Amino acid sequence: MARLKEEAPFLHPDCEAVDATFGRYVEIGRASRLAHCEWGDYSYCDRYADIANTTVGKFVNIAAFVRIGATDHPMEKASLHHFHYRSDDYFDDAERDEAWFAHRRTRRTVIGHDVWIGHGAQIRPEVSIGHGAVIAGGAIVTKDVPPYMIVAGIPAVPLRARYTPDIAARMMALAWWDWSHDQLRHALDDFRSLSAKAFLERYESAVMGQKVST
Repeated sequence: MARLKEEAPFLHPDCEAVDATFGRYVEIGRASRLAHCEWGDYSYCDRYADIANTTVGKFVNIAAFVRIGATDHPMEKASLHHFHYRSDDYFDDAERDEAWFAHRRTRRTVIGHDVWIGHGAQIRPEVSIGHGAVIAGGAIVTKDVPPYMIVAGIPAVPLRARYTPDIAARMMALAWWDWSHDQLRHALDDFRSLSAKAFLERYESAVMGQKVST
């Protein structure tokens, strides 16, 4: 029997999830912490990921110890410290600064479909990662990443594109990540064996025919 299910995410032990929603066949690694997140179908993270204020696309591959949407301290204020926004932890008669936390939640990070985020990478708030992009392990991403681009370094910079512009555009038009579970199973051998170009040549006409007929 398949380990992952359509009905509910597979949450490994010691996970924390606050205001998180999950698509089908999602897996969350041990001791990961999620806050104010939306997870698309088939996406997963490995152990000890920390992901906040993020929309995760479908088929996203997140390695261990990744940090996405790390919240900022108030650098424009007199102090950076928790005491003036987590004030109820320090003073019996003070409340949390809910406006500050609400502001943090508006600074969302968006991860496209079929993205690979390597071990220990960090992606800052308000960054968008395009479909099919690759974030190298240990990278710190401070700017948007185009679709199918490979980036690395601190701060992350482009290394090369995965595909030519034509192949990238055609792959996004094919949008295989929107296929049904049965369609994915039917094409499984081709996902395993064909290059991106050969895969497109096999499936573009069939998919476009379906769109025209509907």
